[in-house]
Amino acid sequence: MKVGIVIFDGVQALDVAGPLDVFAEANIYLPKHQRYEVSLVGSQAGPVTCSNGMQLTARFGYCELDFQFDLILVAGGPQLPDSQPPSGLLDWLRRQAQGAARFGSVCNGTFMLGHAGLIDHKEVTTHWAVAERLAGEFPLARVQPDRIFIRDGSLFTSAGVTAGIDLCLSFVSEDWGHEMAVRVAKQLVVYIQREGGQSQYSPFVSASKENDPIVGKVHRYVTDHITDALSIEELASAVSVSRRTFSRLFSMHAKVTPSVFVEQIRVDTARKLLEGSDAPLKTVAFNCGFRSATHMRMTFSRRLDVTPAQYRQRFRGVAEAGMTSMS
Repeated sequence: MKVGIVIFDGVQALDVAGPLDVFAEANIYLPKHQRYEVSLVGSQAGPVTCSNGMQLTARFGYCELDFQFDLILVAGGPQLPDSQPPSGLLDWLRRQAQGAARFGSVCNGTFMLGHAGLIDHKEVTTHWAVAERLAGEFPLARVQPDRIFIRDGSLFTSAGVTAGIDLCLSFVSEDWGHEMAVRVAKQLVVYIQREGGQSQYSPFVSASKENDPIVGKVHRYVTDHITDALSIEELASAVSVSRRTFSRLFSMHAKVTPSVFVEQIRVDTARKLLEGSDAPLKTVAFNCGFRSATHMRMTFSRRLDVTPAQYRQRFRGVAEAGMTSMS
């Protein structure tokens, strides 16, 4: 199977290395005639410098290629959302996508697919930090910001960076069965399927929301009174407007209702406590304004698709592992 990965100067190294390693591990177990034949494709054959300074080598320049890939993936990079890809590359990408059995992107490589017109009227995802921007720039796309990866027909898109590994494991599973994908995942010491979506990695209340005057005031008030019940009347009083005016203005600026916003802050605050303390779950729930530990668990499950205990195990465990390795 011929696989092409589109790279460019400034590409994210892990967006490329992750898929490469998944396919390389799978090839160990596959007969030679069934292996993945992976090629890096650039604007021209030769060296490409990643965003971290690593050097990769494009085997082909897209202009030189006269064959069809079975799978074509566009890697992402920190500057890609601000870039306008060359028209020749977009034309080539459209032709490849039309003939490929599968095509897609890793991380914010979705932006290049967007410029090529390949995500219109499709469900797609991308890195959580640029999902809102993707939706704004390509309004015909149906952006799902909380997915690790998503399939819409022959189009596959994935979330940030290491989600490319999840995506390519799904390809291996589809091609050669779940057992093969599990074998590869074990070799790479990764989950065959991660629990939860991207929300567990991203804050609900972004800096851009906090910088809006009315939203910023409400954010500070909620943070200072997080253990209170916080009615809409109380929030409206905090910014010196009527309830009706408050509901209208706040929803317009924050893009969510006041009650949803308060819940978002409670969840964000709880995540910080779960990551940075060993406090019992009922204590965390009380300190964040949840009615009970059960209420907090239900909210986490609905918003993050993981329980508070699972969240703590995942992110508190990572922090402690890092501290141990440095000591």
